[in-house]
Amino acid sequence: MNWDQIEGKWKEMSGSVKAQWGELTDDEIAEVNGDRDALEGKIQAKYGKTKEEVKAEVDKFLSSH
Repeated sequence: MNWDQIEGKWKEMSGSVKAQWGELTDDEIAEVNGDRDALEGKIQAKYGKTKEEVKAEVDKFLSSH
């Protein structure tokens, strides 16, 4: 699955996102609305990780779906 597919199915994917990054609130996930950059920014802010770490995590998430 590529990011365009995830973006198109964001409502369905939001449960998987919540499972992967449980510290994100439902409101934060809704705000992202499928925007990968926004998701990475929220993860980075919540978890205090570097941009590279977050990008790798999102890539891994993407490859698992």
